[in-house]
Amino acid sequence: MAKGDPLPSLKFEKEAWAAGATWVAGVDEVGVGPLAGPVAAAVVALPADKRFRWYSRVRDSKVLSEKVRDDLAPRIRESVPYAIGWASHEEIDRIGILPARRLCMLRAFEQLSVKPDAIISDALDLPLPNLRAVIDGDALSIAVGAASIVAKVARDALMDDLCAQYPGYNFCQNKGYPTPEHKRLLQQRGPCPVHRRSYAPVARYAFRW
Repeated sequence: MAKGDPLPSLKFEKEAWAAGATWVAGVDEVGVGPLAGPVAAAVVALPADKRFRWYSRVRDSKVLSEKVRDDLAPRIRESVPYAIGWASHEEIDRIGILPARRLCMLRAFEQLSVKPDAIISDALDLPLPNLRAVIDGDALSIAVGAASIVAKVARDALMDDLCAQYPGYNFCQNKGYPTPEHKRLLQQRGPCPVHRRSYAPVARYAFRW
């Protein structure tokens, strides 16, 4: 995180609690840019009457190291209600990435054990009541930042499994993102069953003549 960037806070959560909310949920998704694998969303619900030490360590998952994310994610999961939703690579190819982003978020809410009174999303509108879409929400809201961490750790773990299932693309390292190495391997080997064929770099090598 660059010097001077704002730290996540409970500003939006406190506004919702002050308006009478008991549970305020943050939701965020990861895996929009990869060439392979699913997109995943997590929702994390924060209670009005408790504060946790890990709040001070929450940041947008993209600016945290893997070690810090792996330490924070179980602390979050053990402390508050959370759920994870997925949209597969097939669904991304069929309906597009934006609808797939919304789909995995809605699936996460379907599994959440509490009904949130207010929702904060990372800029994305959802057909849910009492939702506030906040630009850069994962960098500004502790609830959304916590959701981004939980989602990132869950998706990375799945990509590690796919790395073993489909060796030769180094999913363990690139997590499906279009790194130079991944694009080189894709060119050499062609796509595997979990590549997103609607994405241009994959479609380019989807057919071997």
